[in-house]
Amino acid sequence: QDEEKWDFVLVSDIHEVGSQKEIKRKKFLDELSKKGFTIKKIEDKKLFYGVRAPKQIFRKYQWLLRNPDSRWQTPGAHQDVPVTTRIRIVNFILQNTVTPDLEKLHDLMKKKVFEASFPLHEKEEVREFLKEKWARWRSIFHHQPIEKIRCYFGEKVALYFAWLGWYTRLLGIAAVAGSVVFISGITIFNSSQVSKEICEANTTIMCPLCDQNCPFWYLSDTCTYAKVTHMIDNEATVVFAMFMAIWATVFLELWKRNRATVVTNWDLYGWDEEQEELALQLINNLQHEPRQYQHSYLRSTIVLILVLVMIVVMIGIAHALVIYRVVATALFSQSQCEFLREQANTVAVVTGAVLHYLTIVIMTKVNRRVALFLCDLEKPRTFSQREKNFTMKIFTFQFFTHFSSLIYIAFFLGRINGRPGNYVRIAGKWRLEECHPSGCITDLFIQMAIIMLLKQTISNVMEYLIPCIAHKLRKKQQPPKKRRVVLGEEEEEAEDPCKRQWLNNYRLNEVNIFSLFDEFLEMVIQYSFTTIFVAAFPLAPLLAFFNNVFEIHLDAIKMMRLYRRMVPRKANDIGIWLQVLEAVGILAVIGNGLVIAITSDFIPLQVYKYTYSPCVTENSSGVDCSTGYINHSLSVFRIQDFEPQTRAEALPNFNSTQSKECRYRDYRNADDYSYTVQFWHIFAARLAFLILFEHVALCVKLIAAWYIPDVPQSVKNQLLDKKHSNLRKELSMMEYSTEV
Repeated sequence: QDEEKWDFVLVSDIHEVGSQKEIKRKKFLDELSKKGFTIKKIEDKKLFYGVRAPKQIFRKYQWLLRNPDSRWQTPGAHQDVPVTTRIRIVNFILQNTVTPDLEKLHDLMKKKVFEASFPLHEKEEVREFLKEKWARWRSIFHHQPIEKIRCYFGEKVALYFAWLGWYTRLLGIAAVAGSVVFISGITIFNSSQVSKEICEANTTIMCPLCDQNCPFWYLSDTCTYAKVTHMIDNEATVVFAMFMAIWATVFLELWKRNRATVVTNWDLYGWDEEQEELALQLINNLQHEPRQYQHSYLRSTIVLILVLVMIVVMIGIAHALVIYRVVATALFSQSQCEFLREQANTVAVVTGAVLHYLTIVIMTKVNRRVALFLCDLEKPRTFSQREKNFTMKIFTFQFFTHFSSLIYIAFFLGRINGRPGNYVRIAGKWRLEECHPSGCITDLFIQMAIIMLLKQTISNVMEYLIPCIAHKLRKKQQPPKKRRVVLGEEEEEAEDPCKRQWLNNYRLNEVNIFSLFDEFLEMVIQYSFTTIFVAAFPLAPLLAFFNNVFEIHLDAIKMMRLYRRMVPRKANDIGIWLQVLEAVGILAVIGNGLVIAITSDFIPLQVYKYTYSPCVTENSSGVDCSTGYINHSLSVFRIQDFEPQTRAEALPNFNSTQSKECRYRDYRNADDYSYTVQFWHIFAARLAFLILFEHVALCVKLIAAWYIPDVPQSVKNQLLDKKHSNLRKELSMMEYSTEV
């Protein structure tokens, strides 16, 4: 039965005898035969070549990479290599076998000589266990069998699922904290003094929100919107932002400990990737010379310039979205539909968020191509180096694609739009957007909610449906089983069992080199959403938690049932992703500090409470200290000072006998519209809070990182005992040999 196990299958179209493709295919297969590979050919609508490597190759691998503690074992006492290692070695040799025309398998696949190459999903005990106990929706809350995943898919995939499981488990804590903050916000929905003042301000006349067809309006019209804003923007949000900064550190430190325990159990703690790659090169070709390390400042400069150009393009896209919202607000406010007229700003924000999601989908494809092109420019020495370079570039591009629009909404919206009578305009025509009188944080909340919901629901549905439908369609193309007539009775023709197995594997969806990378990228971007602007969207961890519970099993079902078997990769950590996650953790501190200091109304309200409120000026003990805050935060504008664009259309909608003034959100003097002392007071308080918050949060992060050791003491002791016993054995072997 062992003789019928095949390491890899190569698939090719049936080419004409003597054609260029057929000759190239024959040359490649001849090279494999010279290396001692057994090749079995099966013909169907395509040509299938089963490939089995000789045992000698695996013996060389074991000898070159034997454990230090196996040095005294006799060379003959070897164990069989695991299936995952076997597949990995064969894949390496297939990818690095060179034909007399100096072509590798990669080149031949580009030229359509071969269509596919893949290892087989075997009917083995581990696979059946994983299919039944892991890759099913009913096992959604069961513990993941990481050891079994490792035995079937290799260490890299097992570490991905171990990390994702750990991340999801700790997200549960953040989700509970976020939900508590959100629910506490709902409880003060009607009791907030600031909201009450907005709801009762039925005589406060506000300046028009656009130039044409926008009436003057009463502040009390936005009562509900104000209540929603103060549900998100309250003191609990500050505590939650600090909590999430600490959570991100604790999560990573605990993951490092968890990873150290797991890889020590796998005997991979001190594994050397470079040594492994050199060993595989020598097994494939004894004459191989390693590529030397090189660094070109010219190449690095070109790559850096191109990366900056891409970032500028993405910031340009964010600007385009801003212009869309500005123009959309102007158009909606002139609409015939009453709902669109009244809610022009909110509708523009919502449609802008959907448009932002669409740009994310398109730019993801563009970013990948550009990142691959830049990696080719750099000419990395090894595959793992190429993977690191690619990861850094694609994450940078994706980060700016996802967050440039959010950064604008969080930190620039409503701060660069000027004031009534002197608005900043696009092309001298359209006014920039303004923040709502109750604050900008709701705009950020809407944007975050829409992008996270769309990204997680649509992406997951597409991620599952597309391969599922593709697999079903390929299965339908399956020809009926051949039958033959014997003595007037029909019976099924005996079929080569390999043929059925190879065809079934071929009909599964193709896996590519980026299959696992894509899953990691998706999760790290989600982690960024969950931590960076969490102060504006406390429900982000909850959404991420529910998404991940499904994601784990979605990935499991895809890998086990819908996709061909992945080529196992050896690894002892999650690679460069750890540095990316640590960088996101620092960005989270900066992002949340800025959201509270700049976007939120937390600082202006505190300044008012402790400097200008009735509690300070009148020593009133029974009064809420935020009484009068709204009136204090609105400046007065004389209607006669409006620009011609505004005066022409907006004034007819207003009864001028009521008042000659309107209010707007800012801290300016009524006579010359210069900034008041309070504006500079708040500005200083914002800066002071930002510096204090970030220093405290970063100090707490550093203390947490120091307090929780990266490697558990049990793992250190295990490694210590191992080294000690190895040295003792070496010494006893030496003494024994000298006695003899």
